Amino acid sequence: MAQVSEIMTLPPEMKSTLEISKDAEKDVEKVEISDKGSVTAGEVQENEGEKYTEDQYKQLKRKADRYLLPLMWLCYGIQQTDKTSISTQATFGLRTDTGLVGQQYSWLTTIFYITYMCFEFPSNIILQRYLMGRTLSCYMICWGVVVLCIGFAQNFTQLITLRALQGMFECCISPGFILVIGSWYTTREHASRSLVFQSANAGFGVIASLILYGIGSVQHTRGPEFQAWRYMSYFLGGMTILTGFLCLFLLGTPSEVRWLSPEEKKIANERIIKNNTGHDRTGIKNWKWKQARECLMDPCFWFAGLNAFLSSVPNGGITTFASIINTSAGFTNLQVILLDIPRSVASVLWFVLIGLVTSRKKNLRLYFMMFSVLPPVAGFIMMATLPNEPQYKWARWTGYFITVPCVVALFLAWTLIPSNIAGRTKRTLTSSFTFVGYCVGNMVGSQIFLAKDAPRYVPGTAACATCFALEFLLLAAWRLVLVLRNRRREKQLREQGISEEERVERGKQLGEQDYTDFENPYFRYTL
Repeated sequence: MAQVSEIMTLPPEMKSTLEISKDAEKDVEKVEISDKGSVTAGEVQENEGEKYTEDQYKQLKRKADRYLLPLMWLCYGIQQTDKTSISTQATFGLRTDTGLVGQQYSWLTTIFYITYMCFEFPSNIILQRYLMGRTLSCYMICWGVVVLCIGFAQNFTQLITLRALQGMFECCISPGFILVIGSWYTTREHASRSLVFQSANAGFGVIASLILYGIGSVQHTRGPEFQAWRYMSYFLGGMTILTGFLCLFLLGTPSEVRWLSPEEKKIANERIIKNNTGHDRTGIKNWKWKQARECLMDPCFWFAGLNAFLSSVPNGGITTFASIINTSAGFTNLQVILLDIPRSVASVLWFVLIGLVTSRKKNLRLYFMMFSVLPPVAGFIMMATLPNEPQYKWARWTGYFITVPCVVALFLAWTLIPSNIAGRTKRTLTSSFTFVGYCVGNMVGSQIFLAKDAPRYVPGTAACATCFALEFLLLAAWRLVLVLRNRRREKQLREQGISEEERVERGKQLGEQDYTDFENPYFRYTL
């Protein structure tokens, strides 16, 4: 087994600090931009040396917060509800009305993530080459149409076809939003801003639960012929389509949106140079195979994908079978919807706490990620071991409740991509690989809950607890690697007598030229 020091060694082709600095001065890349691209090379050069006041930066940040964060929160919440509502719909007759048998219900989730994974990389390329805001909006409108059509499905064939299309269109929103955050905010702000829209996973869930409860109540009043699950799809699909059209006018990177003046666009791009990851350049067409090879040599690339897999196996199981498990424990289908509300509220509060702390103190993300996977271990063990009897239903629900923090390890890992990965091609590949792990994990999670194991699903819940335990160890190793990298680089700069101000300035210059975090010796990793 390789020693830690061997793992930490940068690739042999990495140049020394002085060599890179000289190259940076004489080898400024000419970036090919699409006709409707983001920032022209002239604008980049024009901004070099341009200084803006701190008040101008703060004013720009507040404006971005007002326009982007509420919209992204709404979009992400709708996407999560569209994706996971099938669990609620199953308790209102979806399985019986469409004649699902055996593992067919599980395959509705599995096929979603198969197409999600297959189209993940092509979608990332499209986001890199074309206007990001317009692209994301078109994808959203398309999946809204698909969700609406699910309400008209009559059998397994129609359902699985529509779920496959839904996965294909939804695949770009999470990586797309991460890229949007990276193009607007500084490294210190990545976690807090990402957690704002990711909190919609639970925050919007409260709103959706109340609406779905209202639709479900009609079925209890009028009888099963009402088929409430179909009206849930009509509502969710229509809302998604309307939001997609709204995004056409408001969503995008600084150089795309219409609500910034030309001067404000320059301020926005100047503001993120300090990230050492370059400008807002969604129109770049260059693909750098050297950066692709570097991904394979970077252990953090593999950590990101494996972490996404381990976190997503329980996620795939719990989002698909949580409502079924809780109804089998003795709760009614309407009670199950209401019981999701306190769980969602607790999740939002946890997200808010993490966002506030990480925006004020540095290098705490991985600590929060490690802590967030411990309560779910206990929760899944409780769900696996407690009897499925009425007197234990609240104890079993408590086990389900304390799995709330588990999503933090996945969501915060996504924020490490724009913060810790420099180089456009390398960042795109890392993002794609992370979401491949996310998809495969969700596929596995939906299949380990077998029909023959109902109603307790002991093997599935035990496997979920094991995944979280392994994820804790992986996160500890990930943090160790980043700490050692930072220490080694700081030691090298001290030996060369380079001050912190010089380091920041040189790091900006290399970041502007699309150097990777390996190639840029002035880059510092966020922990």
